[in-house]
Amino acid sequence: MYLLELGGQDDDFAVFEARSAASDVTRLAPGLATARGVTDRLRQLAFTRRADELLGRTDADVDSARALLEATTVRRTGSVAVRAEDVRGTTGVDTQRVERDLGQVLADRGFAVDLEAPDHTLRVLFSEEPGGEGVCAAGWLAVEADRDFGADPTDRPFFQPGSMDPHLARALVNVAGARPSATVLDPMCGTGGLLLEAGLVGADVLGVDVQPKMVQGSQENLAAALDTTAPDVDWGVARGDVRDLPVGDGAVDAVVFDAPYGRQSKIAGNLGDLMSEALQEARRVAPRCVVVGDRPWARTASGAGWTTEAAFQRPVHKSLTRYVLALRR
Repeated sequence: MYLLELGGQDDDFAVFEARSAASDVTRLAPGLATARGVTDRLRQLAFTRRADELLGRTDADVDSARALLEATTVRRTGSVAVRAEDVRGTTGVDTQRVERDLGQVLADRGFAVDLEAPDHTLRVLFSEEPGGEGVCAAGWLAVEADRDFGADPTDRPFFQPGSMDPHLARALVNVAGARPSATVLDPMCGTGGLLLEAGLVGADVLGVDVQPKMVQGSQENLAAALDTTAPDVDWGVARGDVRDLPVGDGAVDAVVFDAPYGRQSKIAGNLGDLMSEALQEARRVAPRCVVVGDRPWARTASGAGWTTEAAFQRPVHKSLTRYVLALRR
């Protein structure tokens, strides 16, 4: 079993993303989850920071953490270090005392303690549900996320206000199934942020946009981000209509797009009709789709023949909430 340290504040969304790189992922406590197995793709997740080989779990206090380690056989050789964390500050545990006490347990067993460059790191994480019981979970660090996202949108060659945060973009393409050997399509690609993150995790990417300036700008951004960093990734951006994509039936593995936002959209006509046609077209070309918008599009997606696998709400500020739908045929 593995212990996952989650990032952000939305554990349900983080768990759902983690399932793209790990098996049997279950939330344990605020900021923590467990998984039966993990893959190397975990390094590329947006909202999972680390995975540890789980030693065990106990009550959220120093004495219980020490007792857990004392009762556990440590099958490691080489130097060790202990790192303790009060996840999101929920328990108030003295993490320095935890590190000192558990480090002493390991030293008493003959391990060399090396705080600078240890061969193995024991991570001891504490978390507590609001008004509920706390948990201490301990494990040996196994995988650490690379945190290697694309540049801040304002630092790209082409920028437009409202560009998506790279962390969210990375999570969305992971949920869609972006990985080496997969092809991901964004039919409303805008500045190319979703395509960029999909390419950085190894997927081939294809973008379509109706506006020539977005096509050109997205091409500039993808060239700057992928041609050197991910030279094996095939990418392309073309002008086209989301309602009549220049792509064959079943030609891509996933569609992911940020839908027009009602009050800001320059799309002529009825946005609902546009989204209905767009989702029908997405279903023609791919078995999976992830769509983001300023309103829930679940009913429209159902009418287009999709089944909703998961739905999330992600508040941005007082006047904007993003709704995320993961869809499958």
